[in-house]
Amino acid sequence: MATVNITNWNKEKVGQVELASNVFEVEVKKDVLHTVVRWQLASRRQGTHMTKTKGLVSGGGKKPFKQKGTGNARQGSTRSPLMPGGGTMFGPSPRNYAYVLPKKTRKVGLSMALSYLLKEGKLFVVDSMASAGKANELNKRLKTFGVKKAVLIDAMSDEKFMLAARNLHNYKYFPVAGLNVFDLLKFDGAVITKSSVSKIVERCSMEK
Repeated sequence: MATVNITNWNKEKVGQVELASNVFEVEVKKDVLHTVVRWQLASRRQGTHMTKTKGLVSGGGKKPFKQKGTGNARQGSTRSPLMPGGGTMFGPSPRNYAYVLPKKTRKVGLSMALSYLLKEGKLFVVDSMASAGKANELNKRLKTFGVKKAVLIDAMSDEKFMLAARNLHNYKYFPVAGLNVFDLLKFDGAVITKSSVSKIVERCSMEK
């Protein structure tokens, strides 16, 4: 079980917290992280792509040219895929790209991402997250803290802190419920509150 210092936003030590080894000290496997990230990105795809088939193209009521005597192949409609401006054969149609990934794999992947950040020294624990709701103030505080890019995780979502963080493109703030592997690896750093540690462990736990 790893022991990590709890700091304030001036990076001054104000306490310590023990991090569960089954969540924050898991062996990191790239294939598992890759599997979870692909599942996340597939679930985010809109799948609204579509082209018009012969039945959806407007017009086509009139025969383009007479059946015989032109030397061309016979055509019955301008909507045919063989005609300029006609429909598309075998084009993309709306679909859902999401698929089911075992819950155990999702939890293990999240534990591995957290373990990776802790091992690399990119996981920080602060006493609390509070803000006046101003992005500039929060940006200065984060730079003073020494983190240029990270996800900010709290036990519960704070409205003012959320307002301050939403315009900072190098940071992403959400409660424990929104914690995910893709963002942890993308932002390559995490700042979590002391109160969120127990909820993170509960979410990653394999026990029912």
